[in-house]
Amino acid sequence: MTASIRDAARPFSGHALTSLLSPATRLLGLGEPTHGVEAFPELRNELFRHLVEHEGYRSIAIESDCLAGLAVDAYVTDGIGTLDDAVAHGFSHGFGASPANRELLRWMREFNRQQPHEEQVRFYGFDGPLEITGAAGPRQCLIALHDYLAAHLDPPYDRAALEVLLGDDGRWTDEAIMYDPAKSVGRTAEARELRVMADDLSALLTAHAPRLTAAGSPGAFWRAELHARTATGLLRYHAAMADTGPDRIAMLLSQRDAMMADNLDAVLRREERRGPTLAYAHNAHLQREESSMRFAGRLTRWWSAGALVGTRLGDRYAYAATTFGSRGCDVPPADTLEGLLSTLPHDRSVLDPAQLGAVAADLTPRVPADHTYAALDPATTGQADAIVFVRDLR
Repeated sequence: MTASIRDAARPFSGHALTSLLSPATRLLGLGEPTHGVEAFPELRNELFRHLVEHEGYRSIAIESDCLAGLAVDAYVTDGIGTLDDAVAHGFSHGFGASPANRELLRWMREFNRQQPHEEQVRFYGFDGPLEITGAAGPRQCLIALHDYLAAHLDPPYDRAALEVLLGDDGRWTDEAIMYDPAKSVGRTAEARELRVMADDLSALLTAHAPRLTAAGSPGAFWRAELHARTATGLLRYHAAMADTGPDRIAMLLSQRDAMMADNLDAVLRREERRGPTLAYAHNAHLQREESSMRFAGRLTRWWSAGALVGTRLGDRYAYAATTFGSRGCDVPPADTLEGLLSTLPHDRSVLDPAQLGAVAADLTPRVPADHTYAALDPATTGQADAIVFVRDLR
């Protein structure tokens, strides 16, 4: 083990991680290198408790459906529904099955029982209503936006016209669309008209913000903005699904992360007076450098939500990447970053990337046995503010 690696590493703790961050931080992105491994959301829970109890954080945003997340927030803040319901219906991507996510909600609810409303911790999903197999239709968010406006104003379109253009939800959600653009309705005449309507309704919402916020609660207006963002974002995403060009997957990935970044922006605006926010997602959605993945044998590149929001926030955005050493028979070679970090004495370590220096640049990128795991690129570790290393995933 080199002296620079020893100097760069500390046993993991919330304080060890936050000591590496700018005091201006308003959004801390904590990445995970793969989904479905409990060690990482468990580590997230430990960090979040520290951030809430010692650093003034009052919200967490997770790579999960932004609309479904509303039910989770209602449970942890106001006790609406049950823990079982919040876990079953409040997460996308199968994340409701994670015991660590269940424990997160249980802890948030118990913490909030003892707090005045203004000090309660809030939960947000910041992903769109999207899955690898396809996307939700725009009905839920577009109708919700229309109904909110109609309760206070005279919108230029009636609900029946929207319903006709939306048609059957199955036209939008058919999983075959992901593999066959011809099945998408995203560039039909009806979809183009819906995009104009969604844009007009969103503009109406913005133009009458003073009246609407005075007429109701700030939370109701914030949810209307969420529905507006999601409606326009989904319609753009469905248009990209209908594309037949070679860059179709890159367009979809870019559209998804753009929606994520806009949702994080909205969370920060809402939380500005209360405290910073922890965002938790795959490393590829939070890193500053360009993201990449192989799909159908083709290397695809796009800019993550972290890269997008980081350009807007500057030093108010901090990013902590996580990675691991061994996972069963998948043991990192000694000349990789993960192999070198495996020589550290701690089960979990926090590292200052600035102190890794030239050591990381001379290492070989790891090629993991599990294709779902994205190893860190040693050449770009300097773009993270902290690295969290878990030595062994048992």
